[in-house]
Amino acid sequence: MPIPLDEFPVHQAPLSMAHPATSDRNFYDRSYFNAHDRTGEVFIITGFGVYPNLGVIDAFVTVKHGDQQVTVRTSDALGDDRMSTAVGPYRIEVIEPLERLRVVCDAAEHGIELDMTWQGSFPAIDEPPHVIRRGNKVILDAQRFAQVGTWEGRLVVDGTEFTIDPRQWVGTRDRSWGIRPVGESEPAGRPADDPGAQGFWWLYAPLRFDEFGIVVIVQEEPDGTRLLNEARRVWPASSGRRPEELGWPEFDIRYRPGTRDPIGATIHMADRRRRPVTIEVENLGNIALNSGTGYGGDPSWGHGQWRGEAWTERYVTDLTDPEVIARAAFTPVDHVARATLTGSGMNGDSGEFVGYGLFEHATIGQHDPSGFADFSSVA
Repeated sequence: MPIPLDEFPVHQAPLSMAHPATSDRNFYDRSYFNAHDRTGEVFIITGFGVYPNLGVIDAFVTVKHGDQQVTVRTSDALGDDRMSTAVGPYRIEVIEPLERLRVVCDAAEHGIELDMTWQGSFPAIDEPPHVIRRGNKVILDAQRFAQVGTWEGRLVVDGTEFTIDPRQWVGTRDRSWGIRPVGESEPAGRPADDPGAQGFWWLYAPLRFDEFGIVVIVQEEPDGTRLLNEARRVWPASSGRRPEELGWPEFDIRYRPGTRDPIGATIHMADRRRRPVTIEVENLGNIALNSGTGYGGDPSWGHGQWRGEAWTERYVTDLTDPEVIARAAFTPVDHVARATLTGSGMNGDSGEFVGYGLFEHATIGQHDPSGFADFSSVA
C-alpha cells in the first residue's frame, strides 16, 4: 500500500517511500544535535532516528550537568507518515530546511523539559561518503551533512531551569543515513581476518567561529592508514564563497596521564597557498556516548532496538562511577571544545580567532602514530 509521502516526487527507486532501496536490516536515517554554553558546565546531546527495515522509530535527550548525565529515551513502532518527525514526548520541527529547526522534549515526568530552536550560522556541508568493511561484510556505508550554529530556548532538568541564550549557546548538528549496526545484535558469523579490528581511531571536530566554521573529520586504521579525511572552512552564505579545503590535518593530542582521555589538542592544517592554519583545542565538559545515549556499545540501550509500543524511560549516569569511566575508554566521547585558531581570516588577514564546538574523539586498541600498542596502552 502507498504511504502519504508517495504523493510527492521524491522517489529514488521503484519502490514505495515506505521501503528503502536496500533490504539491509541496518538501514537507518538519523539526526544528531548538541548544544552547550561556553563553559562546558551544561551539555546537551539529542538524536532522532528511524529504522524502516526494523519498523522502529526512536529518540533521546541527554543532559550533562556536574557529575551526572540525565537521559530520557523513547521508542515506538514506525508508522506510515514519514513526514512526522515525532516519537513519544519528542519532536523535531523543520521551520526552514537547512537553516532553522525546533527540538522539543516534553518529558517533565521523567525530569527533562526541552524546547530549543536551531539557527545555522553557516551553510550545511556534505561530508565524504563513509564506508567501512570488516572482511566481506559492510559495517558502515553512510552519507552525512554537518552544520554549526546557535541555539535559543529553555531547558529544565530535575526542576533546575536554564535559559538557552543564542549569544552564549552554540552547537553542531548532522543528518546521516545509510547502513550502520542498529537494533539487536546480529549473529557474529565467521570471524573477519582483518587487521583493522585491532584498533579504531576517530576524530570529529566541527567548530564555530564568528567569521567562519571549521569541520574536521578523520578516521585511521591501527597502523595510521587514513580511511577518511576531511578538513574544510565554511564561509557565510552571504559571501558567495565555496568551502575552503584545508588539506591533510595532523594532530597532537594531549591525554590525561594514565588514560586516553584527551584534555586538549593541536590541529595542524594549511590553506591552498600553504599558509598554516593551526587550532588549539581545550576540552571542557564531556558526555560518554555509551552511557545512556545508545551509541558505542551502550549496555543499557541501542538505537533501533524494539522496546515495545509507546516506550519512554529515564536513565541516570553517575560520571564518577568507575564502571562508567572504564567503559568510556571504548567509545567516542563528545567534548565541548574551546578553540583558538591562528591563521588567515575572512579577508586573508592573519590573526587569532576564538570559537567553540565539538571535539569528538576515540582511540581504542592499537594506534601506532599515537604510540598505543594494544587495548591496554595508555598515555
